[in-house]
Amino acid sequence: MRLLNRSAGRLSRHRRGPIAGLVVLLLGLLMTGGLYAVFAPAQADSTDSQEELVKDGRELFLVGCAFCHGQNGEGVLTQDGTQYGPALTDVGAAAVDFQVGTGRMPMATPGSQAPRKEVVYTDAEIAALSAYVASLGTGPAIPDAELYDPDTLSSEEYDEYVVRGGQIFLANCTACHNFEGSGGAMPRGGYAPKIRGVDPKHIYEAMLTGPQSMDTFSDGNIPPDDKKAVIAYLNTLEEQPSYGGFTLGGLGPVSEGMIAWFVGMGGMLAFAIWGASHTTRTSRKKDGADA
Repeated sequence: MRLLNRSAGRLSRHRRGPIAGLVVLLLGLLMTGGLYAVFAPAQADSTDSQEELVKDGRELFLVGCAFCHGQNGEGVLTQDGTQYGPALTDVGAAAVDFQVGTGRMPMATPGSQAPRKEVVYTDAEIAALSAYVASLGTGPAIPDAELYDPDTLSSEEYDEYVVRGGQIFLANCTACHNFEGSGGAMPRGGYAPKIRGVDPKHIYEAMLTGPQSMDTFSDGNIPPDDKKAVIAYLNTLEEQPSYGGFTLGGLGPVSEGMIAWFVGMGGMLAFAIWGASHTTRTSRKKDGADA
């Protein structure tokens, strides 16, 4: 019993010593660091991968984009003060994903509008470019599939979304893109492209960022749910047959009127001329000689 009391007394004296507090502090730090390493390695790896993605994007940007948009995305002005390449500091990743993902960028030559063409970069390179431009400032991010994919809706929800999307489209989009999304001419050499058969993600990003002559429909103007409704409506246009036969470019009364004038009226005029040239005519000279 005395031996136990003596051992307890020694331990008690050691605990009260200055070294004991330091040892306890070190043990606490080691345990805290160990627990952090166990539960937070994914976050650290994610940060490192994002930094690496931004670094790769900058390298691609300097090679393919800096000539027009500046080495830091600040934009380039010509000597007469016109904009050669706009600034990209606040366009966000969604704008880059749309422009590069549809082949509109990089442009071969500056023009009034960037046409859609074959995509130059791979998906990984587009992701890197988007990450780098997103790091330059604020701007909308690339949307998740839940925001733009109508396939995530149930059949009842889909029908409701189609009706609502059609109303929104007719009120905000038909003036430029035509009532069936076939596109149309715009002032100053621009045009509204055909939006039928376009990836839903790119349609959502176009509404979100307003490329070229298009207005920007932010989430404050058209909420994400309404954007998905517009995409659902456009999907139904792909499934609708043309009951009138020839679509005539989907331009409605304009193309139909042109066909009526040039084909219908032109054909009637040609027939009238042909008929007049093949009818029997009297000859005044002959009639006068007989008299």
